[in-house]
Amino acid sequence: MQGILDNQRQAYLAEGVVSNATRSDRLERAVNAVKKNEQRLVEALSEDFGHRSAHQSLFTDIAASIGPLRHAQANLARWRKAEKRKVGPFPLNLLGAKARVEYQPLGVIGVISPWNFPVNLTFAPLAGILAAGNRCMIKPSEYTPATSAAMAEALAAEFNVDEIAVVTGGPQTGADFSALAFDHLLFTGATSIARHVMRAAAENLVPVTLELGGKSPVVVGRSADMDKTADAIMAGKMMNAGQICLAPDYVFVPTERMREFVESSRKAVSKMFPTLLDNPDYTSVVNERHYERITGYVREARDSGAEIVEINPAEEDFRQQPHHKIPPTLIIDPPEDLAVMQDEIFGPVMPVKSYDQVNDGIDYINAHARPLGLYYFGSDQGEEQRVLSHTTSGGVTVNDVVMHVAQEDLPFGGVGPSGMGSYHGYDGFKTFSHAKAVFTQSKVNIAELAGLRPPYGEKMLKAVRQQIK
Repeated sequence: MQGILDNQRQAYLAEGVVSNATRSDRLERAVNAVKKNEQRLVEALSEDFGHRSAHQSLFTDIAASIGPLRHAQANLARWRKAEKRKVGPFPLNLLGAKARVEYQPLGVIGVISPWNFPVNLTFAPLAGILAAGNRCMIKPSEYTPATSAAMAEALAAEFNVDEIAVVTGGPQTGADFSALAFDHLLFTGATSIARHVMRAAAENLVPVTLELGGKSPVVVGRSADMDKTADAIMAGKMMNAGQICLAPDYVFVPTERMREFVESSRKAVSKMFPTLLDNPDYTSVVNERHYERITGYVREARDSGAEIVEINPAEEDFRQQPHHKIPPTLIIDPPEDLAVMQDEIFGPVMPVKSYDQVNDGIDYINAHARPLGLYYFGSDQGEEQRVLSHTTSGGVTVNDVVMHVAQEDLPFGGVGPSGMGSYHGYDGFKTFSHAKAVFTQSKVNIAELAGLRPPYGEKMLKAVRQQIK
């Protein structure tokens, strides 16, 4: 890995200025890596998950990878333009002095991508990385080995190893990768692992962007259309079987509307997934360990006496299956000490908490770690503004869930334990660029004329007084 990094850095330095044509060509080759291997990637995803909806993979991993790359291609010339800045203070702003910010590549970017959307969360960051003119080393997840291998071969067919290189391996490889002296490191994954990644990066003072997760809350207002609300929430919760960093993790519902929410959720699931076990649209939990973890949440909640609502439209027997599918399950008003209320769930299980005043939900959210996403449903604009202005989250979607991540012109990132820094679109280009300040002095020696050079006198004092008015 060190050899690859050294070669990429030497190639970057030898290349000099990275032209728009070169950047666009690299973005095009990244698009080709996805398009030419579409079917293999979809099949690899299903192999790694046991079963994964092919339609979902096409939407969330194939199309959602190409979109950001095309967006960067269309905008990179505009993004690259130097930004004019004001010159000051007086008298430096006189007689033709100029100031600007130029964006230049950082060099070699490291990317550690996760298993839940392994294609998208490898290729979408490449939009900003390549648009900014960088080289890249990628460490994909060992939990999705078939997909990692397919991506490695797809990228190797399009790129020289001194442009983009994929390194596969287990946890030790990941730890060693984190310790490399990149010019920037992007990690997407669990907060617990991010602490180790950041600690390793700190040894080389490598700046990091951390895209993590957390327990993203939903606040359902009294003004919400419950059928539409439950339909959106359950669609988001069941996509990828809830294995989404932005999946709705728990929901606040007005006490008097709790039964309505439960019934609307049943209807929504039945409409989208009349069957689950053999339904090709319903994805499996990725492996046995995560299956046991998620079903363990439900067992503990049931043992505590909490109400469990398993939504199983065809009343199928999930004990007999070749995969690790779990029916969508609501846990009504669970005790706070349960694991399901402490951990990021990352599965199709969702606690639902009742509230009397919306401030109760706001206070609860603020008493816990700041989430990656927050969702509000309702038509009361005053209440919406109160929820949004009195909470802090990485991003927000109103009257839907997850969809802010699909907006390429919005920054995507967390805050506090849910992440650090952001990317997507122009914000990604800036994240993976160095904003270099450039000041060009005028031909006239302003400093001498203003008395700012020794021997000092009344002119200098006049200039100082001008600044400290």
